[in-house]
Amino acid sequence: MIVTNTRYQPTREEFAELLSEHRSYRIDQLWKGMYEEGLAIEEISTLPKALRAELAERFPAALSNRTERVSEGGETHKWLWGLDDGDAVETVLMHYTGRSTVCVSSQAGCAMACGFCATGQEGFRRHLTTGEIVEQVVRAREAALPRRLSNVVFMGMGEPLANYDAVWGAVRRIHGDLGLSARHITMSTVGLVPGINKMAEEDLPVSLAVSLHAATDDLRTELVPINARYPIDALATACQKYVSASGRRLSFEWALIADVNDTKEQAIALSELCRELRAHVNLIPLNPTPGYLTVGTEMSGVKQFQSWLLERNTNATIRRNRGTDIDAACGQLRASQAKNSGSDSVTTSVSAPRRRDRGTSDFVD
Repeated sequence: MIVTNTRYQPTREEFAELLSEHRSYRIDQLWKGMYEEGLAIEEISTLPKALRAELAERFPAALSNRTERVSEGGETHKWLWGLDDGDAVETVLMHYTGRSTVCVSSQAGCAMACGFCATGQEGFRRHLTTGEIVEQVVRAREAALPRRLSNVVFMGMGEPLANYDAVWGAVRRIHGDLGLSARHITMSTVGLVPGINKMAEEDLPVSLAVSLHAATDDLRTELVPINARYPIDALATACQKYVSASGRRLSFEWALIADVNDTKEQAIALSELCRELRAHVNLIPLNPTPGYLTVGTEMSGVKQFQSWLLERNTNATIRRNRGTDIDAACGQLRASQAKNSGSDSVTTSVSAPRRRDRGTSDFVD
């Protein structure tokens, strides 16, 4: 059973109605404590103790910490969160000089069935609620201190545009209540054309990243099965609509698989597509997953693929792999923990000391 009354699920208006018999400033104190200060409800000392206890019991946290890992050097921080129905999802926090980026999940599992993705190998279990998504960001922001949480990317478990209403509700909360500008929020999709078209009608111009991985329909359908429903021409049309409406630059994500999509022919086709859409390419050395035997392209091949793109005036950046020692790629930690335990029951562990002082690949440059 999915618990929908978790603490970050209600809107400000819903909480205000609940507190209508209290002094009007109580909603301001509650909202400031939760969103500006990142406090658990029971820690908001400006609220009366009895009210705190009542609200904390009625609106519990959505996420429990099953496993927490920090990479060597502390650059990457990953959680496997337990949900109230017994499922689990992942969140990854990546640190840079003076700032941090959090990669959040939008679903438990994924129905897109991309074979090279650990989450895609699991299959779909359920959508996350707005509150479960927002809480990932709040928890990561607290862990990032004293750094500033500067970016939120929807590149974790699940296909965000398949869970559109809950995800866009989270986007609005992240923008309006947590204070991140729309240009620091990135929506990643494997190419759900209706969702991209719907985003073009929204008033928040977030960044759009498309997990492309192949520039011809035959190969892309093999790697990303949803391409059979929304082929590249339809996807390109939707992307152009979004770029025109939002004014944001489009990005293509390209996980390089040895002798599959790292050929010169694919580079030429990708360059032609990028020229039409003025898109930027993020090249990703493929992280290994237990259920996908094909290996990622070696770095020499990644650089060669980049050079073919650059020769054709296509902007292309090679992402640096991060967190491979803590299963930081999408779905890997959940898969490895489930395999080790023989079930979905996961034991909490931390691979390095957690940084609490105040005062996966790189997702955002």
